[in-house]
Amino acid sequence: MQKIVIACDSFKGSLTSREAGAAVERGLQRVCPDADIHVVILSDGGEGLAEALTGCWGGDRVTLAAHDPLMRVIETSYLMAGERAVIELAAASGLPRLTPAERNPMLATTFGTGEMIADALRRGCRHIVLGAGGSATHDAGTGILQALGVRFPDQDGKELPLGGRILGQIARIDTSRLMPEASSCKIEVACDVLNPMYGPQGAAHIFARQKGADDRMIAQLDAGLRHFAEVVERDCGIPVRTLPRAGAAGGTGGGLAGVLGASLRSGVELVLERIGFERLIRDADLVITGEGRLDAQTLMGKAPWGVLQAGLGAGVPVVALGGRVSDAQLLLDAGFRAVVPIQPDTIPLRQAMEPAFAMENLSRAAEAVWRSGPVR
Repeated sequence: MQKIVIACDSFKGSLTSREAGAAVERGLQRVCPDADIHVVILSDGGEGLAEALTGCWGGDRVTLAAHDPLMRVIETSYLMAGERAVIELAAASGLPRLTPAERNPMLATTFGTGEMIADALRRGCRHIVLGAGGSATHDAGTGILQALGVRFPDQDGKELPLGGRILGQIARIDTSRLMPEASSCKIEVACDVLNPMYGPQGAAHIFARQKGADDRMIAQLDAGLRHFAEVVERDCGIPVRTLPRAGAAGGTGGGLAGVLGASLRSGVELVLERIGFERLIRDADLVITGEGRLDAQTLMGKAPWGVLQAGLGAGVPVVALGGRVSDAQLLLDAGFRAVVPIQPDTIPLRQAMEPAFAMENLSRAAEAVWRSGPVR
């Protein structure tokens, strides 16, 4: 009997990890109904992180009022499992919270995510897992820190407001009012990128445009991150400028690592480790992964990259399915046995993202992968 493990990330804006996995499973059952199929809920630190970890930790959803990236009151939630809390930054501070016209990383803040962390700390949580994917923000986590009591004075001693615009004006970091619980808890930031805090491959140049930044803003944000990194190193002793993943979520990784001592983890590695993925695939014949877009960025720490590393380590072939595929040869050279688009590029994006349409295309692509033979 063939053993197949399905570990797809969400197809953002279209399918959850669970829905994508179910669609792949249906396609495989059409052509190999006797196969031993295992579907894993996966996340690389973005949406779905709490659901992915619920299976091994259990827990309950906690609902609360917090602020969105533009400081409007919203209802949001996180997972609480004993003394652990799994908080997705995108739940309060994510890009879907804003319309395209509202996107402005100079103004957007992670303050609402900080309110979620503060709530978890007040409820007794002492281990915070923060999923950093999908942010609308570029404030280096200063909003989170402000919600926890940290103040950022300018050179005249005046406390600065919120948003990415303040980064270049921060004269020092005042932690005198930091919540005591925040300094004694373990914080893991689950990152879906490896990018540094600033520079040509840093957060501003690579990710700020999709959050609404123009060329002038990108230059200002990059300079702000450089300045903030220098202040963090001077005041907190942590050289975040050289820290891999510090650029996650608009520099939030670097800000939390520098000021709170948070550890920056590969989000997908963290999830795969917690669910025992290496043990699960040890005797598998095939692993199928996927996400909405497969390209060179996939190899910078995205979920399919983490699945590939586990598959290579176990000697199990890994096939990737993508809503859109580019840089296919680069992905094949990295070790994927096959990289398969689930529909032609000529399909309009709106149609491609319709859930029912995407699920049927995933099912057909999985069926075609099995029929093709060489992956077995």
